[in-house]
Amino acid sequence: MTPDEHQQVIDELQGLIDDTQQTIDRFEATGMEEKLAEDYEKLLAILDDAVKQQRAHTLAMLNSSGL
Repeated sequence: MTPDEHQQVIDELQGLIDDTQQTIDRFEATGMEEKLAEDYEKLLAILDDAVKQQRAHTLAMLNSSGL
């Protein structure tokens, strides 16, 4: 992938991270993390995976640009 392609993926993942974090915040604000614990855990897993993917693309982009 080119640095620009990595950046595009990083940006799209950031949107997913932001949206997921907002949903998690709403879950926590309304106490739904206890009532819908399985769904809450899935949200946490999505957030974790997106952050890991974003980090991997960031490192790959930095490596491909010689930094």
